[in-house]
Amino acid sequence: MSATMTAAREWIRVCTREELEQNEVVTLETDPPIAVFASEGEFFAVAETCTHEDWSLAEGFVEDAVVECPAHFARFCLRTGAVLGPPATRPLDTYPVRIEDGDVYVAARGGS
Repeated sequence: MSATMTAAREWIRVCTREELEQNEVVTLETDPPIAVFASEGEFFAVAETCTHEDWSLAEGFVEDAVVECPAHFARFCLRTGAVLGPPATRPLDTYPVRIEDGDVYVAARGGS
């Protein structure tokens, strides 16, 4: 593989646009798990586990494209994965999302 090529991605169908309501989440049982959120009329995919402590962000509060961890209230931007509030200091991994024929897909990292 040349230096300019990127690792292959596996696109995973999550649900239809209508099945994931505003400020709701679906968890993909990938390794690592991915949380797919609907917020602000968009769809976002991020690492499902808080970077501060192993806690499910799928159980957190979502509003304005921000998720708040239910354990210690760390806040993350769903668009970029950036930390918006302590105690977390490391950002979340983010994953590309696409809509195709009304279905939501997430690109999980694949290949090497």
